[in-house]
Amino acid sequence: MDFFDDTRHYQPTDPLILSLLGSREKQAQMRHHGRSPVYYRLGRKIIYHGSDLNAWASSQRISHGGAA
Repeated sequence: MDFFDDTRHYQPTDPLILSLLGSREKQAQMRHHGRSPVYYRLGRKIIYHGSDLNAWASSQRISHGGAA
Protein backbone atom coordinates (compact mmCIF):
# COMPACT_ATOMS: atom_id res chain seq x y z
CA MET A 1 0.00 0.00 0.00
CA ASP A 2 1.40 3.37 -0.96
CA PHE A 3 0.65 6.33 1.27
CA PHE A 4 2.64 8.81 -0.77
CA ASP A 5 2.86 9.77 -4.45
CA ASP A 6 6.11 8.16 -5.69
CA THR A 7 6.77 11.05 -8.08
CA ARG A 8 6.29 13.88 -5.57
CA HIS A 9 8.68 15.62 -3.20
CA TYR A 10 7.48 16.47 0.31
CA GLN A 11 8.71 19.02 2.82
CA PRO A 12 8.56 18.59 6.61
CA THR A 13 5.75 21.16 6.79
CA ASP A 14 3.47 19.29 4.37
CA PRO A 15 0.21 18.48 6.23
CA LEU A 16 0.47 14.77 5.37
CA ILE A 17 4.04 14.59 6.68
CA LEU A 18 3.10 16.47 9.85
CA SER A 19 0.16 14.15 10.49
CA LEU A 20 2.18 10.95 10.02
CA LEU A 21 5.68 11.86 11.24
CA GLY A 22 4.85 14.56 13.76
CA SER A 23 6.11 18.09 14.27
CA ARG A 24 9.23 19.47 12.62
CA GLU A 25 11.01 19.07 15.95
CA LYS A 26 10.04 15.40 16.18
CA GLN A 27 11.16 14.86 12.58
CA ALA A 28 14.52 16.46 13.43
CA GLN A 29 14.90 14.08 16.38
CA MET A 30 14.07 11.12 14.14
CA ARG A 31 16.72 12.21 11.63
CA HIS A 32 19.28 12.75 14.40
CA HIS A 33 18.69 9.24 15.77
CA GLY A 34 18.58 7.57 12.34
CA ARG A 35 14.90 6.60 12.53
CA SER A 36 13.55 8.90 9.81
CA PRO A 37 12.80 8.17 6.19
CA VAL A 38 15.63 8.78 3.73
CA TYR A 39 15.87 12.47 2.93
CA TYR A 40 17.79 15.06 0.95
CA ARG A 41 19.40 18.05 2.60
CA LEU A 42 19.54 20.94 0.15
CA GLY A 43 21.19 23.76 2.01
CA ARG A 44 19.02 24.08 5.10
CA LYS A 45 15.96 22.47 3.50
CA ILE A 46 14.90 18.90 4.10
CA ILE A 47 13.16 17.13 1.21
CA TYR A 48 11.54 13.70 1.33
CA HIS A 49 10.87 11.83 -1.93
CA GLY A 50 7.57 9.97 -2.11
CA SER A 51 9.15 6.63 -3.02
CA ASP A 52 11.51 6.88 -0.01
CA LEU A 53 8.57 7.66 2.26
CA ASN A 54 6.67 4.63 0.95
CA ALA A 55 9.73 2.41 1.49
CA TRP A 56 10.10 3.72 5.04
CA ALA A 57 6.38 3.22 5.76
CA SER A 58 6.61 -0.38 4.50
CA SER A 59 9.58 -1.02 6.79
CA GLN A 60 7.47 0.13 9.77
CA ARG A 61 4.86 -2.55 9.15
CA ILE A 62 4.27 -4.86 12.09
CA SER A 63 2.94 -8.31 11.40
CA HIS A 64 1.66 -10.41 14.27
CA GLY A 65 2.09 -14.09 13.51
CA GLY A 66 -1.04 -16.03 14.26
CA ALA A 67 -0.55 -19.26 16.17
CA ALA A 68 -3.41 -21.57 15.33
